Amino acid sequence: MAETTIKLAVASNFAAPVKAIVASYPHTTDNIRVSLGSSGKFYAQIRQGAPFDIFLSADTDKPEKLVAEGFAIESSRFTYGIGKLVLWSGNPRLLQTTPPDWQQLQFDKIAIANPRTAPYGLAAQHYLQQQYPEILTSRQRVTGENIAQAFAYVRSGNAQLGFVALSQVLTLAEQNKGSWWIIPETYYAPILQDAVLLTEAQHNAAALQFYQYLQSAEVAAMIRAFGYDTPEGN
Repeated sequence: MAETTIKLAVASNFAAPVKAIVASYPHTTDNIRVSLGSSGKFYAQIRQGAPFDIFLSADTDKPEKLVAEGFAIESSRFTYGIGKLVLWSGNPRLLQTTPPDWQQLQFDKIAIANPRTAPYGLAAQHYLQQQYPEILTSRQRVTGENIAQAFAYVRSGNAQLGFVALSQVLTLAEQNKGSWWIIPETYYAPILQDAVLLTEAQHNAAALQFYQYLQSAEVAAMIRAFGYDTPEGN
């Protein structure tokens, strides 16, 4: 009997778009299982034999390494989205001036994803090194395991500010969006997010079909609607 379960490992910043993509998928399948987490953790799990079919990373580095190490198919790798980093507060009055005047901002805690495992955390670190380096060693900084945890710190009020993905803010109800500033891309390297088909899935017809759908113009339009850019031609 052909395998019809599709197992996705998805960077946590892409939680809302992947949910919409799965819901819009026009073909029937017994089950699409979505696991969300940090790209670094997924990279380690895949190398240790985790049974995923498709990896949607928050960077290009980890899919590239998986290809080089024989865990993913080289010809399958493509950039599905280009992320945008924002400084966000749940308080609609906190970020009244942009760019922010760091000397005037009143906050106790600022959240950032772990720069060692989360590309959005690395991008935030690059921005802070240029604009507000003292926060990197300050007790005001709280570090989330991934961008979802950084977002949760701000949304819960445990941090008054945080560096998160624009797509996360856009999914909130209008009354919960607070205030935010899109960090100019001159402060960090482009957050190119690559997908790759894992070697173990090359004979999984259901996974192959879903992977083709991920590369469609329809999905690219959905991704842009969630606050990402997509490469030219999609």
